[in-house]
Amino acid sequence: MLNSADSAHSARTAQRTDVDVVIVGAGVAGLAAAHRLTRAGLTVAVLEAEPRIGGRMATETVDGFRLDRVGPLLTQSYEELRAVPGLDGLALRPFTPGVLVHSDGRYARWGAPHPRRSAAGPRGPGHRSVGGALSVARALASAPRHPAASLDQARLGASLVRLAATPTARILARPERTAREALTARLPARTVQGVLRPLLAALLGDPDLGVSSRRADLALRAFARGRLAVPEGGSAALPERLAAALPADTVRTGVRVTEASVSRVRTAEHGVFRCRAVVIATGARTAARLLPGLRTPDFHGVTVLHHTAPAAPTGDPTLFLESDPGGPVSHTAVMSAVDPSRAPEGRALITSTVLGTAPDDTERRVRKHLATLYGTSTDEWELLALHHTADAVPAMAPPHDPRRPVRLLAGLYACGDHRATSTPRGALASGHRAAEALLADLGLPPGEPLREEETAA
Repeated sequence: MLNSADSAHSARTAQRTDVDVVIVGAGVAGLAAAHRLTRAGLTVAVLEAEPRIGGRMATETVDGFRLDRVGPLLTQSYEELRAVPGLDGLALRPFTPGVLVHSDGRYARWGAPHPRRSAAGPRGPGHRSVGGALSVARALASAPRHPAASLDQARLGASLVRLAATPTARILARPERTAREALTARLPARTVQGVLRPLLAALLGDPDLGVSSRRADLALRAFARGRLAVPEGGSAALPERLAAALPADTVRTGVRVTEASVSRVRTAEHGVFRCRAVVIATGARTAARLLPGLRTPDFHGVTVLHHTAPAAPTGDPTLFLESDPGGPVSHTAVMSAVDPSRAPEGRALITSTVLGTAPDDTERRVRKHLATLYGTSTDEWELLALHHTADAVPAMAPPHDPRRPVRLLAGLYACGDHRATSTPRGALASGHRAAEALLADLGLPPGEPLREEETAA
């Protein structure tokens, strides 16, 4: 016979393990699905194997610095972020408008025009301006103004203006091919290689422009409509806000799921969780292990390095892009200038990204490259963290389906950026679609209708 203490323990165990829905994975997709389901009145348990939530949008704290593991770039034009419950207060810290592109020892700022602003205006996309570093200012001052380059800037500016005003449906109706093929058909090859290739590499993680032309156009349209930005406090601010808005004890970390079916999941340390439905919201490789037969896409690897320096190489919150081949840095920024909350007061944080397979001597080569990009010695810079994520960005080669099935069978669902587009926006949309499919199978009223932008994500 159970004593009172044993009875209380049994009650707590039943409360912990018997829920309507188990969601495996506390990344953006899983947390978005949890929101829709809990708002529909279902009890939900979100199980995360890692000690922290967020997946690839995790942020760690080192000596007072907030360091992203992958750190995807957002744009201020993604208004649906603030429409998601729990994200209405999300603060985005913008970069300086446009990007500063380094090529052949020169720098040029390529700006994203406002859709209502003429590309021929005095500070349109053809405007050249200096970054914060004195070396950048010197490079700009000495750079010859070639008529061909000015014409390229005007053409690109006009193209971005048109793209900013193009409806989603029209972009999705365009013939689909690689981004390189589509862009070189309408812009000079030197503009594609020198500007759009490094820009899309930073936005989509694909430096070879093998990505679907439709996905590339949607990313460029977002860039044209709003400034690039990052979440204040680190990428983890997005999943942390989603988790904080859920009912207490919904999210449990350090729970590793080993088996999943329509009515239960088995965990390594916490026994069996019984439920009415299961949503697998992990990365693609983990999802394929739990659901044999689920296709795993190709991936683009990302390595992120965080340095601190005795003094910031520039106080300008600019995103620097490298267009010259050989790298290894794809893009870099003084992140403490973009978002001061990511570094202790008076300290500089420089965050740099390498795409693809990282070489063995990554840190040495990156440090040397940053000295060139910022025009200053990096000998006294201190490496705070180096994160390599081989499966950082699911590839989106044509033909790309942004609405891969989330309903595998009644009671079993899968979501994540690998089921939509390889962006936080795609992960959110995928989680919402999985929740809607689950609610329909249970005969429950759907949540908020998906908007056009979500269905396209």
